[in-house]
Formats: sequence, structure tokens, C-alpha cells
Amino acid sequence: MAEHTELREFLRSRRARLTPLDVGLPWHMDGRRVAGLRREEIAVLAGVSVDYYTRLEQGRARNVSDQVLAAVAAALRLDGLERQHLFDLVRADAGRPDRTAAAPPARAPRARSGLHELLRSLDPTPAVLHGPRLEVVGINRMGKALLDDFEVMPAAERNMARWMFLDPRAREVYPDWGEIAEQTVAILRVAAGRSTSDPALASLVGELSTRSEEFARYWANYRVFQHTHGTKRFRHPAVGDMTLRYETLHTPTEADLYLTLYLAAAGSPSEEKLHILSSWAAAPATRSATAGGDTPAGDAASRGPSFRSGPPEAH
Repeated sequence: MAEHTELREFLRSRRARLTPLDVGLPWHMDGRRVAGLRREEIAVLAGVSVDYYTRLEQGRARNVSDQVLAAVAAALRLDGLERQHLFDLVRADAGRPDRTAAAPPARAPRARSGLHELLRSLDPTPAVLHGPRLEVVGINRMGKALLDDFEVMPAAERNMARWMFLDPRAREVYPDWGEIAEQTVAILRVAAGRSTSDPALASLVGELSTRSEEFARYWANYRVFQHTHGTKRFRHPAVGDMTLRYETLHTPTEADLYLTLYLAAAGSPSEEKLHILSSWAAAPATRSATAGGDTPAGDAASRGPSFRSGPPEAH
């Protein structure tokens, strides 16, 4: 995932979505092979030479000024996040004397014990602590009930993106799976722009691109997205559909960790369903006994409730 490849493909994708009419240029189809803007048209709009813009798009320009990047961003009609992504790509590994050196092993994100205590204290609000590659570093009881029990998965599989595309449960949890899945890929695009030589991210993207045609298609779109706040629909067999707000907070001492909370509007049907789900999730051993299961004593409680536990008989 060399930075020049990321930069080239990102700029090409932004050019392709615009037409001359979008930016106030005359549009003559004679000789135009594609509807998107040409390099020379972006160069004119940004006030730079065609040669310089070509070198920038190919990752061959050096010491690119903030003014030039801002002009290119404006020419391409980039929004705030796309603009920052462009700056990240151009500035990636700036000043490293040897860009061909092997990247050091990526550090697996870890959370101090206080953050895990915080997760538990937030109950009954579903909460997830994740890293920059969407690694699930921690999840509380209601997070497991709402999404899945990541803590029982092998450590290498505790990743929201991997779960989204490789675990059928994700399509059951999210009624709007396609929209959420595309956002998930776009989050990884932002991470790729901030660290273009991250071997762990490259491995994740390579695996998902190989095993999921949908992931590969979304990855090729070069969309960027930040999971800051918004709404999502969830489906659970115990309570049905819920619409929840999410808020993502950066942890102050671990810059690469993010805490996401899921909340229901006060007095809404979703709030009532969330309370019912909390009550249901609080007694996994009772559900096991009612269902006639022969789960060993203490095993269900140690794993915690999750979407995989199935619906209760009376709801």
C-alpha cells in the first residue's frame, strides 16, 4: 500500500466523479474518452502546470506546499474529510530518509485496565473500544448483546471489518448492511491514508479483498468516512429492529483507540427495546436452562450474552 499508489488512485477517483460542467468549464465530447475531468483541467483549476499536477498525482512531486494542496482540493471539490485525506497521503512518511526500508511490525492496540473498567461501568449502554484498523479491543455486556461476542473469537478475528464481511451474523445485525459495510471500508481508507506502510492494515485489506468481492468493490471506490456520530438500525431476535444513535470519542491517553457508544432517544420504542434486551442479556444461564441446553455451569456467564445466543421464548 505504497503512498504513491494510494495518492494516485484517490486523485483519479475524485477526478472521475466530476464533469467539466460541475466546475464551470466548457464540455466538448469530441475526443473525450471519459466523462471525468482530465489532468490538464484540474491543473488549470488549481493554478499549477499540467506537468506538476501529473507528477503530484503519480506521487513524484516533492515538497508540495499546503497552498498547492489546498488549491487541488478546491479544484476537485473535496469535502473536509477528503481534503484531510489528501494531506495525509501527501505527507505520509514525510522526512523518512529510506522509504524502501521494511516497515516495523505494527503494534497491536492495547487498552489499560481503567478503560476496560469504563466499558463495564457504561452498562447498560452498549459500548465498544476499537483501534485504528477497527480492531475490537474491548466490548461490554450490552455491546456483545447488540453486536456479537468478540471476546470468544480468536484474537486475530476480533476486527469489525473482518466480522462485517466474513461473518454472516453481521448481515443479520444490520438491516442496512450494505450502507454500513461501505462505511466500514471507507473508515479503513482513512486509516490507510494516515499510515501508508502499515503491514497489519495491508494484510487485513489483502485478506478481505481476496475473500469478499463486496469488500473489493467498496475498496475500489476510494470513499473516506469517519465514524464520529450518526444513527444506525440494528436487528436482534429478542426485540426486533432498533434505531440507535452512535457517538465515538477519542481516548485522551491512547490516541489510536476510540470508544463508541450506542444510545436510544429518550422515550422512543428503541429505548424500551434496549431495556428489554438488557434484561434478556442479564440472564444467559436462565435462557440456557429454559432452552434445555446442557451448557457447562458457568460457561455461558463467562462468555457473556451475544446475538448468537438466540431469542427468548417469551417476547
